[in-house]
Amino acid sequence: MKGGSIMPTYITLLNWTQKGIENVKDAPKRLEGAKKLYKAAGAEIKAFYLVLGQYDAVVLSEAPNDETAARIALSVGRQGNVRTQTMRAFAESEYRKLVGSLK
Repeated sequence: MKGGSIMPTYITLLNWTQKGIENVKDAPKRLEGAKKLYKAAGAEIKAFYLVLGQYDAVVLSEAPNDETAARIALSVGRQGNVRTQTMRAFAESEYRKLVGSLK
């Protein structure tokens, strides 16, 4: 939390590239590096999940703003191990406030 407010939440869907899956045994080290990258940017990985189906992994994170989340996604992507798709997620309290503000 910054300044007493809740930081925006992001859901990132990841797919390994050919390079990433060929070096999958290094993936835990890369995750630790990503956690450090997030922290240095004032963000945090709240949860990481290996998943089955269309995507290989899901990351739940918080960042101060969309620009920071985009910068992190670009930094992770340029390493060439994963492709990412990041979505801004609104918590239930944010959802209720948004719906309540409809005219």
